Amino acid sequence: MPLRKVLLDECVDSKFARHITGYEVQTVRGAGWDSLRNGDLLHLAQADFDLLVTTDRSLIYQQNLPKFDIAVIVLMAKSNNVHELLPFAPKLLDAIPTIEPGTALVLTAP
Repeated sequence: MPLRKVLLDECVDSKFARHITGYEVQTVRGAGWDSLRNGDLLHLAQADFDLLVTTDRSLIYQQNLPKFDIAVIVLMAKSNNVHELLPFAPKLLDAIPTIEPGTALVLTAP
């Protein structure tokens, strides 16, 4: 079953959401979870979301991702500005259907 619900971390420009087409996309702030620590965020998000998209490069090293029922994709962008994130959209859209819960994928600049 393809992943359907995508959560954008607070470090990702919210304007990037409109470029993740074909999926239900919510921001951490929109969910009321801004300022949560990464572990707490993953714990809450796994109940309602299939995927967390972030630019936080340290998250995948700080958390034991296999214990969470959510996938994580890290965008290795120069900044979190939407213009820096746009080139990642095609790779992200290709990865969403195949990434498994409890795993992480790091996307580098195209």
